[in-house]
Amino acid sequence: MNPVATPFFFYLLSATMIIGGILVITRKNAVHSAMALITALLAQAGIYLMLYAPFVAGVQIILYAGGIMVLFLFVIMLISIERTVKERQFNKQWLVGIAAAAALGGLFIAVYTKGKSLFPEGRVTYGEGQNVQDVAALLYDQHQGTYMFSFEIASLLLLVAIIGAVVMAKKRI
Repeated sequence: MNPVATPFFFYLLSATMIIGGILVITRKNAVHSAMALITALLAQAGIYLMLYAPFVAGVQIILYAGGIMVLFLFVIMLISIERTVKERQFNKQWLVGIAAAAALGGLFIAVYTKGKSLFPEGRVTYGEGQNVQDVAALLYDQHQGTYMFSFEIASLLLLVAIIGAVVMAKKRI
């Protein structure tokens, strides 16, 4: 007999994450969009827990749903909400957005079709007791640290986004 709860919670969390993502881009109020993003991030942390990755789920909740979203909400409150509500939501950059979405879709299709040759066939499995130590070894170990570069790139992108938001907020004050 197959377990019923695991697929149910997976689909529930996945639907919550998809609905939260749709609400992020469709809400006119920036604070409501940020709250929908927090909902999507918490649902993603729940999926990480289902995959037996409690460290990643904890980092997701503390760092992203907690710290980064507090910074985003601070910047949203720093920007004049009355002025941004009156501005036109969809400006003349829709052509660039469609081109970027098409390029990203082409990249997804290319990775999907050539995925077997891009990624190794083997699957890395770790015991649940050594989860934090194995994540640290994958990130920082001299011989095994293959994910350090992508970790640094992600932190650099977050830094640039925060600096850009502060510069935009300072220009309007």
